[in-house]
Amino acid sequence: MSKAITFSEYGAPEVLRLSEVSTPEPGPGQVRIRVRAASVNPLDLKVRSGLMAKVAPARFPVTPGLDAAGVVDAVGEGADAAVGDEVLGAAAGGSYGEYALLERPAAKPQGLSWEVAASLVTVGRTAFRVLRELEVRAGQTLLVHGAAGSVGTVAVQLAAARGITVVGTVGEHDIERVTALGATAVRYGDGWVERVKAAAPQGVDAVFDASGAGVLAESVALAGDSARVITIADMTAAQHDVRFSAGGADPADDSLAQLVRMAAAGELDLPVWRAYPLDQAAAAHGDLEARRNRGKVVLLP
Repeated sequence: MSKAITFSEYGAPEVLRLSEVSTPEPGPGQVRIRVRAASVNPLDLKVRSGLMAKVAPARFPVTPGLDAAGVVDAVGEGADAAVGDEVLGAAAGGSYGEYALLERPAAKPQGLSWEVAASLVTVGRTAFRVLRELEVRAGQTLLVHGAAGSVGTVAVQLAAARGITVVGTVGEHDIERVTALGATAVRYGDGWVERVKAAAPQGVDAVFDASGAGVLAESVALAGDSARVITIADMTAAQHDVRFSAGGADPADDSLAQLVRMAAAGELDLPVWRAYPLDQAAAAHGDLEARRNRGKVVLLP
């Protein structure tokens, strides 16, 4: 037996409880890790609150969590790792616990902190995937909504590294930080379209909406074609003929290994705002839900 965060009903952060659970056993291709850090993602909040119930009904009790980093302590048949390896990856069956199962983990370089390692997985893969789907190229201009968020932060840096001109909409307090990442940062809110046009007089070739702030109609007008706009956060996408990009398992996806190399080399910055003990998962959810965070939130079992 081991400890993990679980919930047995949908609701507010307070439904999260520290529980005794059966320690998971790795299946074929999986490794079990002693978790050193687990990332808290916005999707975790949607699952806990019941917003995803129609799409993926929960089988209670649920251990939330998509990502983790830790030390391998058991391996399944065919797993590409050994006991004692330090790894990170996507969790099967939740990551908010002392132990988690990872599928196709990536090796964690010595210089990468546990907190950043756990934080890279979902947000990094999401940013990587959407840029691939948009097929934006060097010399073109990309507009990123929510450029100060975790996905937006990675997207800005990946795009800038590829020679893409980036304009990012952010809050007033994030302008300096996002500018330092390689974007022309403009304030969101009333008048944002005019500010984007002033920042990109050459026009916008593609739009990545990571904000879900109701900006799709104007974004389509700026890009000139709904096919050049992708959102990961606005559930009204279909009303604007805009693609909603959701993740899926892709055995050929090597983006995590590339992201890890960039982070270890100092070429990718992903700020971690706060780390909480495992038993304070409810507080972590509460802070993320209230948008108090200025970077990633992680749990430390």
